Formats: sequence, C-alpha cells, structure tokens
Amino acid sequence: MYNRDYLSQETQEHTHSNEESRVHLMSFLKATYQFFAGSMLAATAGAYIGLDIISYLVGGMQWVLFGVFIALAWFVVPAVRHTAGLNLVALFATTFLTGLMIAPLLAMTLAMPSGASIAGQAFLMTAVAFGGISLFALTTKRDFSFMRGFLFASFWIIFIAAIIFALGVSLNFFAYSSLFHLILSSGIALLMCGFILYTTQSIIQGGYDSPVVAALDLYMAFFNLFSSLLQIFGILGNDD
Repeated sequence: MYNRDYLSQETQEHTHSNEESRVHLMSFLKATYQFFAGSMLAATAGAYIGLDIISYLVGGMQWVLFGVFIALAWFVVPAVRHTAGLNLVALFATTFLTGLMIAPLLAMTLAMPSGASIAGQAFLMTAVAFGGISLFALTTKRDFSFMRGFLFASFWIIFIAAIIFALGVSLNFFAYSSLFHLILSSGIALLMCGFILYTTQSIIQGGYDSPVVAALDLYMAFFNLFSSLLQIFGILGNDD
C-alpha cells in the first residue's frame, strides 16, 4: 500500500510538473510572437519613414546604419534582454533600423514597372514560407538541433561573401554581377528557411531564456528571407 501511494504521489507530481512546463512554454511562445509582431510593426514604420528620406540613407550612410544595427542586435539586445522595458526599446529600435536599411531596396524595387507586384509577391512568399516552416517545427517530432553547426558555419560564409560583394561593388573593385547576386540571394533565402526551422524548434526545446531574443532571431530570419526574395524577384524582373 505504501508503494502504491508513493507511486501515485510521484505520478501526480510528474503530471503537475509537465503541466507547469507546458504553461510556461505557451506563455513564452505567446510573448515571443507578440514581440515578433511588434517588431514587424516597428520595421514597417522604419521602412515607411525611410522611403520619405531615401536620399539620406544611401552611400556611406548604409554602412553607418549597418554598424549601428550590428551593435544593437549582437550586443545591446542580448545585454538588456532581462531588463523590463529597456529590452523592448532595444528590440524595437533594432527592428525599426532594419526598416530604414531596407528602404533603398524597396524604393529601387517600387521604381520598376512591376515593382509593387514584385514587393507584394516577395512578402506573400515570405509570410507563407515562415508560417509553413514554423507550423512544421511546432508539430514535428523530429529533432533538428543537428543543423546548428551547419547553419552558423553557412551564415558566416555567406555573411562574409555578401560584405565583400557589397564593398567591392560600392568601391568599384570589381563589376556588379547579377548572376552572383542571384546566387548569393538564393543562398541567403535557403539559409533563412533553415534558421526559421531551427530557431522555432529551439524555442520549443527551451533553448532561449528571453522571449525578446527569441523574437529578434525569428524576425531577422523573416527579414532576411524577405530581403533576399525581393532581390531575387527584382533581378529576374530586370532580366525580363
């Protein structure tokens, strides 16, 4: 009887623990996607304002904005992720900045004959891909944590290649190549799909201790996927 009572109590405690974990996870996911939605709004505001001040966002200012973005996303947000209020300011400042950064690309795309259609198609495809991959990550029982090494190694290779390409073209070290640009953008698009899958599953598995950082990682995968698709469609549109 003692053993039976002990096992019953142990089962109840285990069930209670599982319930607490599930509630915590749902609360974490809710906060993450709320912050993700807020990040989208901040980026939209940044892009809207950026389109009105486009002349100030080109040339050397693009590199200044990029440097500030790196400082915010890689150092400031992680440092203040547990500081209530300040963490959201840092998050939305970072995503607002990405809106400013993408404004020149949006302006260039919208200036094309079918620019509005290209931008709409790129955003729709990004949203569909993000939603589909996220849903798969939330429901699948397969563990994709093995992708971590490959994703981050690929990220640094593509990141360095993109910096060299952008600097080389802006400083006239070599001629612009639409083919290389297309290959690079396609690589980024595929990589971001992998990051959406990995990041979403990592959130579920408790790999994040802050919904602010989790939201930023999801947002950056979405943003980079949209940016790369916008460039792909723009290049293909110009070829037509």
